[in-house]
Amino acid sequence: MRVLVTGLGDIARKAYLPVLSTVPDLELHLATRDQDVLREAGRAFRVPNLHAGIEQALAAVTFDAAFVHASTDAHPSLVGTLLEHRVPTFVDKPLADTLDRVRQLVSLAERRDTLLKVGFNRRFAPDYAGLREVGADLIVMEKHRHRQPDTPRRVVFDDFIHVVDTLLFLAPAPIQRRTIETHVEQGLLKAVTLVLAGDGYTAIGTMHRDSGLDEERLDVIGNGVRHSVRNIAETVRSAGTECRHRRGDWISVGHQRGFEAMCADFLLAVRERRSTVEADILPTHEICEAIVARADAQSQD
Repeated sequence: MRVLVTGLGDIARKAYLPVLSTVPDLELHLATRDQDVLREAGRAFRVPNLHAGIEQALAAVTFDAAFVHASTDAHPSLVGTLLEHRVPTFVDKPLADTLDRVRQLVSLAERRDTLLKVGFNRRFAPDYAGLREVGADLIVMEKHRHRQPDTPRRVVFDDFIHVVDTLLFLAPAPIQRRTIETHVEQGLLKAVTLVLAGDGYTAIGTMHRDSGLDEERLDVIGNGVRHSVRNIAETVRSAGTECRHRRGDWISVGHQRGFEAMCADFLLAVRERRSTVEADILPTHEICEAIVARADAQSQD
């Protein structure tokens, strides 16, 4: 299977290339316009197939799949080009940083009958995925940053989107009610809280961008049990007493954070020639756009 990887920055080198470069039946190709980065990545991951951009790569080779890890503002152009060539495409979240662009790309994938997947790795992280069927009636996810207020669109689409998508993933029934609260100062988003509710459950997601620590915590409560996961690495199960479980020393970060399973899931879909757009794409981005609209309205009050 020939697989193109474009965008060779930090996330590609830390999370994806260590996984993809060990899959035995993949013929990896790397593409970026930065020649120094291209040569460095080729050496580091022993990939000899190097291209100075996806246009050059697509002109020279027929690909079975592609991974896009470029900056968010480059996603629409890169993903659009790959979909036009009917290349099944995996892209880091977000698909784009506006709902209009997301809808355009989803529509293009549907017209070209081509697989499109967005990388929401927490859906595949074992400590998160294992909580989907525990019978929760309260879900609380916190994801905070130390002194990083930023523009609402950047905060929500590049970071809080993980919280939004995880709540949608864990919600045990359809969402019937939604509440959004934002705290904006001088045009910068300092805090956001999202509440989703349905039949018998409430899901709360919150982020503070001027917190004392970079941290992530998920609590899933129901049936007399509380499951707590901190930083996707340590799990505590409480049912009268606490039972702690940490990632084993020999378990890779790629496995613990879901990147291995997520890549495997996409590659399996490619092998099975699925041509569907992942169903989670639009709902997650629609809520993100609603949060940005709420923050923008507050900043104008």
